[in-house]
Formats: sequence, structure tokens, C-alpha cells
Amino acid sequence: MTRAALLRHPVSVVWGILIAATLTSWWLGTDHGVSNEQTASILILVVAFIKVRFVGLYFMELRHAPLPLRMIFEGYCFVVCTTVILMFVIE
Repeated sequence: MTRAALLRHPVSVVWGILIAATLTSWWLGTDHGVSNEQTASILILVVAFIKVRFVGLYFMELRHAPLPLRMIFEGYCFVVCTTVILMFVIE
């Protein structure tokens, strides 16, 4: 596989997105992005769960899993993300 083909491979693109998401989380967490700390924290949590979803779909191959298994994973990501954010906001 050539270098250009490797860079266009979906896993390579997702890896780049994960790097960008990590840098975004760092940027938000170091008081660069949002002045309100609670909003920054919520955004960081959302970015973290987006990363969880990408890792599950592309590196654990759940995007090719049977539909019920994929829906369980997608639902898990949504429910846990929502629960963690609600617990953070309510506290």
C-alpha cells in the first residue's frame, strides 16, 4: 500500500480526527476556548464520548457488527454521555 493510499484509508482519517479531538479538549481545558468553566467541561465530555464512539466503530470494528450490537453500542455511548453530563450539571 502506498503512502497516499494509507493516508486516505478510513482508519487513518479517523486517527486524524481523534488527534484533532484530543487537541480540542486540551484547548478547551486550558482556558483558551470558553470563559465559562462548566460549559468547557461539558464540551470536553462530549468530545470524549465522540472519541469513544469513533474508537468503538473504527478500531473495534463495530461499524461492521450486526445492527442490534451496533445499536446497543450507540445507545450505550448516548446514555452514558448524557448521564455523566447530567450528574456534572446537577452536582
